[in-house]
Amino acid sequence: MKDYSLQRIRCPHCGNHIFVDVDTSSGDQDYYEDCSACCNPIHLNMHIDYALNKVQLRVDADDEQIF
Repeated sequence: MKDYSLQRIRCPHCGNHIFVDVDTSSGDQDYYEDCSACCNPIHLNMHIDYALNKVQLRVDADDEQIF
């Protein structure tokens, strides 16, 4: 497994690129981090696929409604 420690993402609120710490040693995670530019919460969902040796990081605003 690759060692991920810092990932560059785009804030879904303001569009600025920010860096977030990603810890793959704890398995799948679902957490929030505040954007350092606009201070809005960013929902991060990390899934580790051990079979394909990949880490998937989903980023959203968590205020999107599904109908």
